[in-house]
Amino acid sequence: MLSPSLAQEIAGDTTAVIGFNVLITDAQGTVIGSGDSSRVGSFHEASVEVVRTKEPATHTAEQAQRLRGVRPGVTLPLVTGGQAVGTVGITGTPAQVRRFGLLVKRQTEILLRESVMLRSRLLAERAAEKLLGDIASYDPEVVEGEFLMFRAAELGFDLRLRRVAVAFEVTVPDPGARRVGASTQDMALVRSELLRTVREVFADPQDIVASTAPGWIGVLHRLPPTRPMEALVAECRRVADVIAAHGGLTARVGIGEPAASVGGLYDSYHDACDALRLGARLGDPLTSARPSTGGGGSAAPSVHLITDLRVPQVLAAVGQSARNRLLDCTAAQLRAQPDWPVLRDTVTAWCESGFNLVRAAEALHIHRNTVVYRMNKIEQLTTRPLRDHRTTMALYLACLADQLGSGADAAEG
Repeated sequence: MLSPSLAQEIAGDTTAVIGFNVLITDAQGTVIGSGDSSRVGSFHEASVEVVRTKEPATHTAEQAQRLRGVRPGVTLPLVTGGQAVGTVGITGTPAQVRRFGLLVKRQTEILLRESVMLRSRLLAERAAEKLLGDIASYDPEVVEGEFLMFRAAELGFDLRLRRVAVAFEVTVPDPGARRVGASTQDMALVRSELLRTVREVFADPQDIVASTAPGWIGVLHRLPPTRPMEALVAECRRVADVIAAHGGLTARVGIGEPAASVGGLYDSYHDACDALRLGARLGDPLTSARPSTGGGGSAAPSVHLITDLRVPQVLAAVGQSARNRLLDCTAAQLRAQPDWPVLRDTVTAWCESGFNLVRAAEALHIHRNTVVYRMNKIEQLTTRPLRDHRTTMALYLACLADQLGSGADAAEG
């Protein structure tokens, strides 16, 4: 519990402040920290009795001569959790250093407790990272789901509870920001702050929150049966808004499907990652028409649900060559037009609005007559009526394939 590096840091700093040498030992009486570095590693005989009795001791010059490695001064036990884990000693005549004894003891114990708490938190974070990583890479042919459930139970998590995976991607819009003022230590602090921000919202003891990669935070959120997904989306938006307030950072969120098994959580996590990647490429014209909750700026959605992206997910899985053939066979005439992106977005909005003219116009932020004009142009170029839903759906898939582009295959992994 009392590491040599921490002990040496405390002893050196305290010696410099009070002007008397401070010495710290472990529970066996070995010096692990001292303002006089030559004493590190030596045996301090008086500490053995102080640890045993948990009572302070003073030693005059005459008494110190009879004890191995001891000099005149005071020796006090370091107690945490009711257990003596070492001692702290101050060298000098007892009358001079006694007044510093209790202060140095308490300060050292406070620093020790903080160190233990920090180490415990770091160990818990690493354990959560390992658990989430194992779930994300779960292969039933390699490891049994029951084994992961057992490991999770050791950490206090019941994987049989209904959960949904949430993936956060945090980016710095300006590439130069990383080079200009962000040292490795700075980025570590940012990472720690981001984790704290996410944990403040996902604070259920059964929520598993961990950093999965630089700029990525994964959450396996316990989803109570009565809680609607809309409430989860609102909380994710709130986290994204808070992160956005951190010096130019931006955050997007992907949400998977609820699950209550190791295999289901594996699917949910990868669905959440797919939602992030696909949502970034496709956007959502229906959602983007709604006002932002962030108090200004872009109205583009920051939260993407896989339930809204199942068709693009399947389309991404078929591979680039198949998507290219679909585009060539279905939308070649449209792609040759200079306003192809506008026509493509019109087809997408028409289909995703349920083939409703008014809703499509609202999604595109244009007058309905403009939508009618574009649809007529599309029908003339393709020689197919957009009110034939089977034809329109094929064209819709081609438009999605164009939006996915060559980067869509990344959504598979």
